[in-house]
Amino acid sequence: MRIIFMGTPDFSVPVLDALVQAGHEIAAVYCQPPRPAGRGKKLRPTPVHARAEALGLEVRHPVSLKDTEEQAAFAALRADVAVVVAYGLILPQAVLDAPGLGCLNIHASLLPRWRGAAPIHRAIMAGDTQTGICIMQMEAGLDTGPVLLRRVTTIGAEETTGALHDRLSSLGAACIVETLAQMPDLRPQEQSGTGVTYATKIDKAEAAIDWGADAVLIDRQIRGLSPFPGAWTLLDGQRVKLLGSRLAEGTGPAGHTLDAALTIACGRGALQIGRLQRSGKAAQDRNEFLRGQSVPAGTALGE
Repeated sequence: MRIIFMGTPDFSVPVLDALVQAGHEIAAVYCQPPRPAGRGKKLRPTPVHARAEALGLEVRHPVSLKDTEEQAAFAALRADVAVVVAYGLILPQAVLDAPGLGCLNIHASLLPRWRGAAPIHRAIMAGDTQTGICIMQMEAGLDTGPVLLRRVTTIGAEETTGALHDRLSSLGAACIVETLAQMPDLRPQEQSGTGVTYATKIDKAEAAIDWGADAVLIDRQIRGLSPFPGAWTLLDGQRVKLLGSRLAEGTGPAGHTLDAALTIACGRGALQIGRLQRSGKAAQDRNEFLRGQSVPAGTALGE
């Protein structure tokens, strides 16, 4: 097929690669514009932009698609279909209607659960045991379109958003190739009107840990916000991000370590930290962290 690809972050890159490897013709790649980054604030292309250029593909990065000239340029590509994955711009109806088979979105949840911006984070933070990929026919509503293909995967008990992100990216790439191979035989299934939830954008204010909460909830918070923005606490007055955890046995004053191996009592239950990151430093596994800084039993966190 002749495809317009629309994506921006790392999550989208394996999908672009899979489409190329499957032999599809990529008419153009749309992504977000380069942004200032690093100490010098030089413009840095997005991951999809960089990958598309490496593949020798045409890259377009309009600030908006509301302009009629941009919409005409999009339509002039005469694509069979547009594949959209974490693009970052709202598609006007004129854009949705331009490709012959419309626009297909790769969404990282089991719709209608977790429509919106942060479905992977929210699934883990809510304690979901399953998630997956939906290939959705796009329409004007927020992730409301009919689903062409659905694949389910289990969320691991210690899985972080970062790890699940990578798994779902690979699964999404396989699913879109499968979907395109079966079109137009697939029959879109309308989403259920029940069970609708919205995955609102992550706010950094959600990252501060309240050790008085239940260990189950704190564990979900740590794993759901790892690696970004990273749930944090204070250790010896310094902010430390906690990037991995598991539930553990033990009781004690909330926010105090129960041993020298970073097992921490919560308002109810306890958990053990598996990965940490000091401010301005690289992330470390627990044992590596403790070789550089001992944290004896009875240490108070969050103070």
